[in-house]
Amino acid sequence: MEESINQNPEAMEALISNLFGNISSLKSAYIELQSAHTPYDPEKIQAADKVVISELKNLSEMKHFYRENNPKPVCVSPQDSRLAAEIQEQQSLLKTYEVMVKKFQSEIQNKDSEITQMLQKIEEANQKRLKLEKNLKLRGMSTNQGSGGDGNLQFPDLTTELFVSTYEAAAKVVHDFSKPLINMMKAAGWDLDTAANSIEPDVVYAKRPHKEYAFESYICQRMFSGFQQKNFSVNSESATVMADDDTDTFFRQFLALKDMDPLDALGTNPDSNFGIFCRSK
Repeated sequence: MEESINQNPEAMEALISNLFGNISSLKSAYIELQSAHTPYDPEKIQAADKVVISELKNLSEMKHFYRENNPKPVCVSPQDSRLAAEIQEQQSLLKTYEVMVKKFQSEIQNKDSEITQMLQKIEEANQKRLKLEKNLKLRGMSTNQGSGGDGNLQFPDLTTELFVSTYEAAAKVVHDFSKPLINMMKAAGWDLDTAANSIEPDVVYAKRPHKEYAFESYICQRMFSGFQQKNFSVNSESATVMADDDTDTFFRQFLALKDMDPLDALGTNPDSNFGIFCRSK
């Protein structure tokens, strides 16, 4: 080994210089890895982790290169002993870094798992909140918007836009329902012309497809029959009896139901006035 060093001292100096350079780079990468945890940044952690691994590989390659070109000597000089001790120290340091890197990788995996679990809990909490809001609305307990403090009825949400949007929504639902109804009648062999004339006799249609409006009219007549009555023509023994002047209650029930899915409302409280109304129709 002494002869090898004496033969090429510049190469040895270059090797040692590279060794300390790599160690400095490794320390820098390790600091970057630590800083990426506060605040927690998965992308920076992965990038710093790759740099640390790269520097460890470089040091490992230098170690193998040194051993291949400098066989283990029979007699070692004091200078060589100091160098060997320094290399051993750095190897121990590298093992420490490897252990710490593995530890951080394990902590990252645990944090990712905790984040996933927290996201699942948040999603479950949101689902429960939505379900509770629906139940609350269905029972007419969500707000007391319909009545003022002085006993006079006040409807801050009762606007022309609300009436128009409700009308348009009802018209669309009736139109969408009439299409499959007409198709089923065709499939059953019904005479659609005769059926339309029985609903609205003596009507002259500009186009034959316009007769679908007669069926839409029939749907409206059946669904809104008795709509002007307090109990909507529903059996008063089954439905909750309303007072003579219960406009406030009607409007609050409308606000509670208008943004809900009808099937959800029926499934949550099938024996409500709305459920009884649907069964009667």
